[in-house]
Amino acid sequence: MSLQVQKMEHNMAKLIIEVPAEELVKAIEGAYEKNKKNIALPGFRKGKAPRKMIERMYGKGVFLEDAANDLIPDAYAKAAEESELEIVSYPAIDVEQIEEGKPFVFTAEVAVKPEIVLGEYKGIEVSKETIEVTDEEVDAELHKEQEKNSRLIPIEDRAAEKGDIVTLDYEGIIDGVSFPGGTEKDFPLMLGSGAFIPGFEDQLVGVKLEEPTEVHVTFPEGYHSKELIGKEATFKCLIHKIEKKETPELDDDFAMDVSEFDTLEEYKEDIRKNLTQQKEATARRKKGDDVVRKIVENSQMDIPEPMVEAQQGQLKDDFAARIQAQGMSIEQYLVFGKMTMEDLDGVMHDRALENIQSRLVLEKIVETENIQPSQEEIDEEIRKSAEMYKLEVDKLKEMIDEQGMEQVVNDLAIQKAVEFVIEAAKEV
Repeated sequence: MSLQVQKMEHNMAKLIIEVPAEELVKAIEGAYEKNKKNIALPGFRKGKAPRKMIERMYGKGVFLEDAANDLIPDAYAKAAEESELEIVSYPAIDVEQIEEGKPFVFTAEVAVKPEIVLGEYKGIEVSKETIEVTDEEVDAELHKEQEKNSRLIPIEDRAAEKGDIVTLDYEGIIDGVSFPGGTEKDFPLMLGSGAFIPGFEDQLVGVKLEEPTEVHVTFPEGYHSKELIGKEATFKCLIHKIEKKETPELDDDFAMDVSEFDTLEEYKEDIRKNLTQQKEATARRKKGDDVVRKIVENSQMDIPEPMVEAQQGQLKDDFAARIQAQGMSIEQYLVFGKMTMEDLDGVMHDRALENIQSRLVLEKIVETENIQPSQEEIDEEIRKSAEMYKLEVDKLKEMIDEQGMEQVVNDLAIQKAVEFVIEAAKEV
């Protein structure tokens, strides 16, 4: 194999790759052997037709595409390594010459990691954040814990009241006919929550267990099923269970039950301390983001678009995986978010560009300041990862190859670079 490298504008490069003619011959023969079992010609049993007869029938290039697809991956991988370029995109492949008896020639256009002209990165001015935790915020956290420790008490001696949680069957009917999505069995509903159509929950107040009742409603403007908007419906309802939420008193006993503290006041002070730490961490992350953003603005770089597109694709795949883990498709997310696929692509493109710019300036700062994590920091990072994945530290170390360890070291260096520019920043 031979290789020529052409440097192009905007940090792009073209690899001109030539594969010897004899390798193309082998690849064509391999394509024939792979495909012949699926080819039938008059006078031959399926899979037994000679290659020359197949080429006479379908043309001499019948196996060339498969041959090219077989040769390109390995040839490109070798060329990419030989080029010593820091390639940061998927290759755009274009076949220049493919003919039996001649070398196979194709090109791969790639983006190359751009050089960074680092601007001012020390003494960046950022707004000073005031950290304050209010009594209302402490009380809100306290009430969350109170809700978590609440319990449901079955009610059998009275009708349903506002605030109760009822479990019911219902069947929705419009013009005498049940409609899709209007029927449920054993559905839990808190009366007064506003989760259902306006008026539905109010009409269940005062209804007793196993007492058939009808609820009459009109589907409002903005209802998610547009075909039902404005239509009058009757819901036949039957309540099987009524429960009332009982929350514990906020007192010293509650503090001892849910925490390590003996008094409510001590517990509240611990909540305040934790909220303060959370706000400090959030403020520090924001400070880091602001500092890095200004360093990007101070620096010069020419980001090739294919590099952004590659990062954009990864972000979109990761996002889709997270959405699917929550039981939702991308299409459903777009509907709920009132977005189009073009809107989502635009958001992902901007985020990809910002991520690339930030990473590049931080990598340059790592290089300029000779920032390296210590062995203790590397060991601690591996320990945290092992804990997260519920693995033994030694087992995880065995699983990390040289490239993976290099990534761990690089990521830690980037984190240290962020801390470096934060400490060097000026709060105004």
